[in-house]
Amino acid sequence: MSPIVTSVARTTTIEDVPDVARVLSRALHDDPLFRWLFPDDELRMAKVRRFFALAVGFGYMPAGDVRIAELAESTESAPVTRAAALWAPPTSNPESPLVSLRTWPHWGALIGRARLAAFVRIFAEWKMASPQEQHLYLAALGVDPSVAGTGVAGGLLTAGLDEADSQGLPVFTQTLNDKSVGFYERFGFRCVHEVPHEGIGTSYFLLRPAS
Repeated sequence: MSPIVTSVARTTTIEDVPDVARVLSRALHDDPLFRWLFPDDELRMAKVRRFFALAVGFGYMPAGDVRIAELAESTESAPVTRAAALWAPPTSNPESPLVSLRTWPHWGALIGRARLAAFVRIFAEWKMASPQEQHLYLAALGVDPSVAGTGVAGGLLTAGLDEADSQGLPVFTQTLNDKSVGFYERFGFRCVHEVPHEGIGTSYFLLRPAS
């Protein structure tokens, strides 16, 4: 039976953190960043899940805007989270708590010393590439592979873009996956900058102008 979209985009609560981390790990565990950060194929998905649990629980849930799309197999079955998006509004920085002394022990244990410094450097490059003007920042967008190609990711992205349009704000994001660039371009983004990272890949910075 074809899945039925029961909630195209809704905001979340702290109880949704496990579902958000699960769907983002399923969607993004093969991303070039995570293939480099967690090279063990057998452990990667679990570590990516932990990565997003930390990012959402400490940063994007309390200080950002976390939205999910839910689908159900029928009108009688319970909806399941199949896509998630992490947004940062122009008035706060959800990633600030992620670099606090409170969270560093978690990141160190998860990422390991060998890659932690390089990861921080990439993180800093992403921040420096951000527009100086007020904007909405899309930190992550992922859809469960089981419903890829059904329009769920596009619907979730459009909900955020509509919010940006209502505020007259541009939208900024980045990706290390060159296959994602075309997807974002279909929604009005354009690649404004590229930064290569030795042994990892290239960061593509994308901007959708205010409408």
